[in-house]
Amino acid sequence: FSVIGPKLLGHATDILIKGLVHGGRRGIDFGALHRVLIIAGVLYLASSALSYSQSYILAGVVQRTMYRLRRDVEDKLNRLPLSYVDVHARGDLLSRVTNDIDNIAQSLQQTLSQLLTALLTLVGTLVMMLVVSRVLAIVALVSVPLSLGSIRFITSRSKPRFIAQWRETGELNALVEESFTGHNIVKAFGRQHEVEEQFRQTNDKLYDASFRAQFISGVIQPAMMLVGNLNFVAIAIIGGLRVASGSMSIGDVQAFIQYSRQFTQPLTQVASMVNLLQSGIASAERVFELLDAEEQTPDLAPPPVEAPQGRVEFEHVSFSYDPNRPLITDLCLVAEPGRTVAIVGPTGAGKTTLVNLIMRFYELDSGRILLDGQDIATMPRAALRSNIGMVLQDTWLFGGTIRENIAYGNPRATEEQIMEAARATYVDRFVHSLPDGYDTIIDDEDGTMSAGEKQLLTIARAFLADPTILILDEATSSVDTRTEVLIQHAMAALRSQRTSFVIAHRLSTIRDADVIVVVENGQVVEQGNHHSLLAAGGAYANLYNAQFVAPAAEVS
Repeated sequence: FSVIGPKLLGHATDILIKGLVHGGRRGIDFGALHRVLIIAGVLYLASSALSYSQSYILAGVVQRTMYRLRRDVEDKLNRLPLSYVDVHARGDLLSRVTNDIDNIAQSLQQTLSQLLTALLTLVGTLVMMLVVSRVLAIVALVSVPLSLGSIRFITSRSKPRFIAQWRETGELNALVEESFTGHNIVKAFGRQHEVEEQFRQTNDKLYDASFRAQFISGVIQPAMMLVGNLNFVAIAIIGGLRVASGSMSIGDVQAFIQYSRQFTQPLTQVASMVNLLQSGIASAERVFELLDAEEQTPDLAPPPVEAPQGRVEFEHVSFSYDPNRPLITDLCLVAEPGRTVAIVGPTGAGKTTLVNLIMRFYELDSGRILLDGQDIATMPRAALRSNIGMVLQDTWLFGGTIRENIAYGNPRATEEQIMEAARATYVDRFVHSLPDGYDTIIDDEDGTMSAGEKQLLTIARAFLADPTILILDEATSSVDTRTEVLIQHAMAALRSQRTSFVIAHRLSTIRDADVIVVVENGQVVEQGNHHSLLAAGGAYANLYNAQFVAPAAEVS
């Protein structure tokens, strides 16, 4: 509709000129003039209404697309192996999920409508230009290869800058996330200036990349305006000559000049959108790189299994984080149902790795881990992990009430079960001292609770889950000695009738374990109970004596 308007206005001009030339003001056919102007007005109104409808429809299309993209990214994150998260900065991943997707949405919202309008305008204007004057249409088309050549030349140099811009944005977010997560450590060691310097250097890189990207892409619009103005001058000169020779009417020249503006305007609009388009493409590449990442092995359809009894067997297990540095090689170990297996050994021996393999956080290089005789690799991860309760050395709490954090272990738990878990793990003892009791709002960065109290909450969470297999990775490392004694009693009740794996550096906490496994360099070098291992005088005895005998000798 909008491209027909100039032709109608040119016809209106011809009516005026014809009337003035032949009969003065009285010779003007005002009836015909009014009809042409009314038709032009209706067309422009219809064009505006359709543009409004286009914007409304496009907003829905873009936002639904971004909704699905965010959903796909969230699903992808849940399917990624833990090793992918280990080698990527959390701040960079967050930047891809938030900043990059928002940038894609903004780019599509601001450019897709204009691109669609520009394409339709170019096609419609070209048709009308050919209808009015083929000679002038050929002159106007000369500007197209010049415009496209300018765009291609400049965009080839600006695209790498936009990629660098969003890469540096991810690195800056990673640095900020890391600095604020560990701000207590930064301040404790007085490293604020070093962090500020790191931030300044990364921010400088982001500034440099952003400046170059915006400047180079910004050159496109002035170049397009220059080409358009040269084209306008050429059409005006040739059009004037054709009017003088009687080959064209003044109205047709007027319409064609308007068409020449309409023809170059979409190219100029596209040029002005190049920076947004390239910025969106750079973000899209980062998001699709995440979506294309190799996923963890999909779950296989499991055969029907009864409720697990808790027998865990490592059968010639080998595993390494780095193929060039083997960590666990040909490991064989059996944990009988209801037994407590303590895993001890020096730092880096592979103790925590063993429990990560039980949870299928990583896949084995070779061998099998069996649960009641069934290879856990054939079990759905959710089904496997629903039978395992885990308490880590590093506590994790989410934003919510104390009651909600405890109930995280079993969302279907009743109020009485939550209270029972809290009392059994001595959470109830300190909760009553809080103003809002179990309705107190906390999060992982909460400063009103000590590290030991947070750890008690995670233990209560595991208690409420009532798992078949229990994994305790230095679960009492952040509690005081008196609380540790209380927790040991709670753990004794929690471990009852369950297969338990306990990782501990403080050997006093695992004396009562049914089996103590000593791991060195990914190998089981000793196993037995506390008394038999001490009597053997091997690796366990050396570890034990290093903690208890040597200090006593120094005191004496």
